Amino acid sequence: MVTASTSSARIRSAEGTEIKPNVLIVEATFYPEISRLLLDGATAALERGGAYFDSIAVPGALEIPTAIYLAMKGGEHGGKSYDGYVALGCVIRGETYHFDIVAGQSGRALVDLGLNFGLCVGNGILTVENEEQALARANRERGDKGGDAARACLALIDIRHRLGVRR
Repeated sequence: MVTASTSSARIRSAEGTEIKPNVLIVEATFYPEISRLLLDGATAALERGGAYFDSIAVPGALEIPTAIYLAMKGGEHGGKSYDGYVALGCVIRGETYHFDIVAGQSGRALVDLGLNFGLCVGNGILTVENEEQALARANRERGDKGGDAARACLALIDIRHRLGVRR
């Protein structure tokens, strides 16, 4: 049985050697205050876990999956390689159908990256009714969804390594 702890980045390979994961945070900055709170939670969780990390910003949630895919391709062509990715953003319901498209398609694309390419992606894209809900979920002292996404990413990296799956 393979078990993964989300409390630490003490990740071991199938051979038992400890690995310090390298993670890319992709942050959608459409709602700056919310994205800052999500980023604070994610970086705190990654620091606590002992992971290396970089972050990049994109305009909105729909751009996050493409940025992750581009980072993956860059690693395949001599650029920096990452063990996992943390997606951070927020989609707030408005008066039009746009919310459903952005929320659904960004989430679906993140799942596709995991299933089709074996990427370890922690999904921290909030899908909420209003700004109050978003602020509560993004705040480290309340919802800490940025931290949750980082811990999910680390757990998936740990599982991949314990199963002996190569990037």
